[in-house]
Amino acid sequence: MAVYTEVSDADLDAFLRQYDIGEALSCKGIAEGVENSNYLLQTDRGNFILTLYEKRVARDDLPFFLGLLDHLASRDFPCPTPIHGRDGAALRDLCGRPAAIVGFLAGMWPRRPSPDHCRALGEATARMHLAAADFPLRRENALGPAGWRALFEATRDRAHEVHAGLARAVGDELAWLEDHWPRDLPAGIIHADLFPDNVFFRHDRLSGIIDFYFACNDFLVYELAICLNAWCFEGDGSFNITKARSLLAGYGAVRPIGRDELAALPLLARGGALRFLLTRLYDWLNQPEGALVRPKNPLEYLSRLRFHQGVKSPAAYGLD
Repeated sequence: MAVYTEVSDADLDAFLRQYDIGEALSCKGIAEGVENSNYLLQTDRGNFILTLYEKRVARDDLPFFLGLLDHLASRDFPCPTPIHGRDGAALRDLCGRPAAIVGFLAGMWPRRPSPDHCRALGEATARMHLAAADFPLRRENALGPAGWRALFEATRDRAHEVHAGLARAVGDELAWLEDHWPRDLPAGIIHADLFPDNVFFRHDRLSGIIDFYFACNDFLVYELAICLNAWCFEGDGSFNITKARSLLAGYGAVRPIGRDELAALPLLARGGALRFLLTRLYDWLNQPEGALVRPKNPLEYLSRLRFHQGVKSPAAYGLD
């Protein structure tokens, strides 16, 4: 989350008159993340999150995202629930941006994830995949392999500013993945951005998952590949096999992972590392002036990519 667009008191009051959630008491910008403008909105009837959609989020995708949240919430999955206005609409405009309000989820994200956190994440991820299985809308993954080439071309000429030889390393890996990416694995709707700061816990119990604005249709096991990258590396860059084993065991206890999915996991983990290397590299090289935003270091994902390149079998992730 971040703040790119400032909202005046007058604009906010006019916006809230379209809802039945009370009068604003405070509206504070949230500085985490890099995609949209987010505010913690407190009214005399409760707390909410106000989001103005920016950058990579296309307006045409918003009915998918908001509809998915409604769908998951209707199946008792812990996620933000869109607030619909008096006219029944959840999506409208504010300060020249598409905007929506969702309910506030209590909890905190784990700064130092443990194996127990990872197991709970695995279980919740499988539950989410099953709950979303009958969602009727579809969205292709704009940041899957088909989108990596454009990101590479947009960063190739300046990649050396971040690390010498980075463009060559990324280009070689991209070409390899384009040639070897799977074509026939179990697929469905995935979150596609399950980083620790998008997963809330209360008293060590998972209380909710937020930020579904990369959700899409893709291989279900690709979600696990992203989670391995996001949850199972330590601050010194080492891979924690205990966390990986817990994550995969938690998922498999709810939705068994097929042999073909397990066999593809090392390749998909390389793809997940490259995806976040590329998007972080793009954001690092294109920081908006004055935005309340903290770009993340792309080189963390170069290190993770190199680890996965050395993996010979799923056993490296704690699997038999």
